[in-house]
Amino acid sequence: MIRHERTVDVLVVGAGPAGLGAAAELAASGVRVEVLEREQDAGGVPRHCHHDGFGGRRTTGGLSGPEYARRCTAAAERAGATLRTGITATGWAGPRTLDATGPGGLERITARAVLLATGARERPRSARLVPGTRPAGVFTTGELQQAVHLHHQHIGTRAVVVGDEPVSHAAADTLRVAGVEVAALVTGRPPQPLAVLRRGPGAPVLSRTTVTGLTGRGRLAGVKVRHEDGRSTTLRCDTVVFTGDWIPDHELARRGALALDPGTRGPAHDASYRTGERGVFAIGNLLHAVESAGTAAAEGRAVAAPVLRHLVTGSWPAGRAALVVAAPLTWIAPNLIGPDDDRPLGNRFVLRTGRRLATPLFEVRQNGRLLHRQRLLLPARPGLPVHLSADWLDRADPHGATVRIRLR
Repeated sequence: MIRHERTVDVLVVGAGPAGLGAAAELAASGVRVEVLEREQDAGGVPRHCHHDGFGGRRTTGGLSGPEYARRCTAAAERAGATLRTGITATGWAGPRTLDATGPGGLERITARAVLLATGARERPRSARLVPGTRPAGVFTTGELQQAVHLHHQHIGTRAVVVGDEPVSHAAADTLRVAGVEVAALVTGRPPQPLAVLRRGPGAPVLSRTTVTGLTGRGRLAGVKVRHEDGRSTTLRCDTVVFTGDWIPDHELARRGALALDPGTRGPAHDASYRTGERGVFAIGNLLHAVESAGTAAAEGRAVAAPVLRHLVTGSWPAGRAALVVAAPLTWIAPNLIGPDDDRPLGNRFVLRTGRRLATPLFEVRQNGRLLHRQRLLLPARPGLPVHLSADWLDRADPHGATVRIRLR
């Protein structure tokens, strides 16, 4: 039985940096904004990240993750947004009506605009189909950070980190803080220059190496790996952390039958953050797993203008041209273009590549017509953002055929 039914101007689902940034901007414009967060505290992933570098203060080292989360939360509340934690949006009762559940029971909220900011998550061991026993001592980065920083749990004595990207090195740092020796970082990718990662790994990096299984009963005893040349070994450890391999947290979007982009696996969207459903917007790492907290917060602030415009005019594009990429590129965001789009954040599209590309040359074509050609001066690497200028948008037909981006 639905105990409470009400309406708001804008309903935001997710109180990470993206959702809080949007709530602050929208509430400051005078609209009624309500934010639902299933966790007990607002702030998103930065709540668990105790390293500094948040908030863009490069000269001073920036804020720690918890400090940044508190600042984002305070800004939204100060602007007048209503933040409700411990509330989970469970499904859709209409195009812009959501059912939710919390300590007070079931409720139904109808909004003039819905903004999805549900973020992304790392795929756990089970989703990566790593065989073997199911012992204790297996984590994702998020689980590790919560266990160490929020719950102050004992982790183990010797760990293997699966991955070799910035989040992997953050996980290694967290392990060291907890007094755990990091035996190795394991990745299937080729070796990466330390300059890309901004700091040394502090542990051996086993490149071109695949995890093939876990051993141990009751507690993890080792991680089986296979090198590219066929050699196999078992790394002795009592802890393993699976990092990276992000996937958008898109369950609510799927329940609303929103069209998903096959590359990003998040909702298909244009530069105004509009999805395929009238009045439903999406922002942050739900769209492109995974960018920095600062990028997510900037998208939250940027979405305010198109949301406010929709509240006034009610307009929504009837059809939009899709953007697709060819291998080895894996995805592009935004991935739709419409007749009345805003410019993408920073006037550029974000892409990912599946392998290293040395000074790649991109071509953008529609119906075979060349719209844009751009060469990058630096290599493009897997797991790191690649940027494509949006200066060609005025030459594209938003009602026309698919726009295709490929390497020359």
